[in-house]
Amino acid sequence: MTPNPNSLPSATVLPTTGTPPEVIAPQRRFVFADRAARFQALAAGHAVGDWLAFLGRLTGLQHDILQAHPALPLPDAAALARAREHHMPPLAVASWPRDPAWREDLHALVAGLRAQGDLSAELVATLDALEAATDVRLEQLADALLRTEYPADAAACLPLVAAALQVYWTHMAAAPELAALPRLDVGGVCPCCGSLPVASVIRTAGDAAGLRYLHCSMCNTEWSMVRVQCPACEKTERVSYRHIEGSSGAARAECCEDCGGYLKLFHQDKDPLLDPVADDLATLALDMLVDEAGFARAGPNPLFIPGGDAGA
Repeated sequence: MTPNPNSLPSATVLPTTGTPPEVIAPQRRFVFADRAARFQALAAGHAVGDWLAFLGRLTGLQHDILQAHPALPLPDAAALARAREHHMPPLAVASWPRDPAWREDLHALVAGLRAQGDLSAELVATLDALEAATDVRLEQLADALLRTEYPADAAACLPLVAAALQVYWTHMAAAPELAALPRLDVGGVCPCCGSLPVASVIRTAGDAAGLRYLHCSMCNTEWSMVRVQCPACEKTERVSYRHIEGSSGAARAECCEDCGGYLKLFHQDKDPLLDPVADDLATLALDMLVDEAGFARAGPNPLFIPGGDAGA
C-alpha cells in the first residue's frame, strides 16, 4: 500500500442525508489508509519521527490486511435486536467470542514487517517473541490488552497485538449488518464494541459538520457527544481546555475537574487531515503537560504502551 498524503479523512466522504449521524461506522477503504498517510506526514521533522514513520508502515499493513480480510461470524438479527433493546454494544470486546482469525491478522503483520527489512534489533526480538508465542499466550495477551492491563514482560509485543485486534474489530464494525447503530446510554463507551475512546474530533464535513465525535480506540467507530462534556463522567460544569503554547490549537486536552480525567479534542477546521489515533501519538507533549497538572487519561491509545516501543 502506498498512502496518499493528500487524502482526506474518511468522515469527509460520508453521504449527505440532512440528518447528523449519531454513529459513524469505519470505512474499510479509508480508515487505515488515511491514518498511514497521516503518520508519514507527521513523521517529517518530528522529534519521534522514526517511531511515527514505523507506525505509518504498520498502519499501511493494517490497511492491506483489512482489504483482503476473510468473512467472519457476526451477530445475527436477533442478537442485534437484543443489543439495541438493552443498549449494549453488539461486538463487546469483553464478551464477543474472538475468532482465531485475529491471530492470523497478527501473523500477517509480523510477516509484513519482516518483509520491509531494515529492522532494529529490538523489533526483531519482538517479532521473534510473537512468532514463538503459543495460541494460548496470544489469547492471554489479547485479554489483558482489551482490559487495558499491560503486563510489563510483554510491553513491546502489545502494540502489535493491538494492531491485529484493531484490524479484526474494524473489519466487523465496517460490515453493512452493523450499520446505523444507536448511541448507548453511557455516552463515553463505543456503541459497537464497548471500548473507550482514544480521542474526540470536531468534524467539518457533511452532516457531521461542527459536531464532536468520540473515536473508538479499537474498532474505529465514531459516535456523537455534545461539546464541553467530559467523556469519562459526562459532567459539564468543570470542564476546561489546555494546549501547547504556540501550537495551532488543533489539539487540545479536554480536562474535567470533577473526575480528574482528560481526553484530547482535535479540531478538523484547524487541520482537515488530522487523524485521532495518529495525531494523538504525535502530541505526547500535551499528555505530559496535563499529566503534570494532575489529570489522568480517560481512554487508551493501544498502539502506545509505556515501556513497549516495538518500533524503536
